[in-house]
Amino acid sequence: MEDEYGFDPAEEFASEEEPAQRDPWEGFNRAVFRFNDTADRWVLKPVATSYRQITPIFMQTGISNFFGNLREITNSFNSLLQGKWGQAGNDAGRFLVNSTVGVAGLFDVAKHVGLESGEGEDFGQTLAVWGMPSGPYVVLPFMGPSTLRDAPGGVVDWYTNPLTYINHDQTSYAFKFTDLVQTRAGLLQAETLLHGDRYILLRDAYLQRRDYLIRDGELEDDFGSDSDEEFDF
Repeated sequence: MEDEYGFDPAEEFASEEEPAQRDPWEGFNRAVFRFNDTADRWVLKPVATSYRQITPIFMQTGISNFFGNLREITNSFNSLLQGKWGQAGNDAGRFLVNSTVGVAGLFDVAKHVGLESGEGEDFGQTLAVWGMPSGPYVVLPFMGPSTLRDAPGGVVDWYTNPLTYINHDQTSYAFKFTDLVQTRAGLLQAETLLHGDRYILLRDAYLQRRDYLIRDGELEDDFGSDSDEEFDF
């Protein structure tokens, strides 16, 4: 798992600390989590499992690339709002290259010309960069983990998603469902590492991942500047 994902989710996100101050509505959140988990177990997970078993790997990769390419529009928009001009140009360039040479995004040609995929930007991250606090952790029905800051940010991201503007309802639902199933299928292997209280593990994973994305992967130094100066020879 570490070779495939670059980290071990069980070690990365497990924490002995209880972030109660970020989860004051734990009772409500656990109830919604159980509802979502039941719906996933009986509906989405079996579909995703069958999809992964019967769909050739190259097709799964192409489908993942296609939807990832569409998300570059949201990435570019939020990078601009955050003043990340270089990242915005990179994301926009990836969309243009992959939408044309990459055959509507089925092939990630952009990475071969130096336009690497970023971690992704959304309006929740933009609000964080603008100084808005995250607020309490909340689990939304069908949507899953979020915060009071990220939840309304998702509305803005909905308007920057090209799938929103497909006028034919059946076609729109088909695209969105395929994206959902592909995303869920990609989590099947990582899910096997979750042991113990899954609510706490997934909550901590979400909050730590959001902090990581907001800081663009920059970790806070546990050692103070005074200590650095003390040993500066």
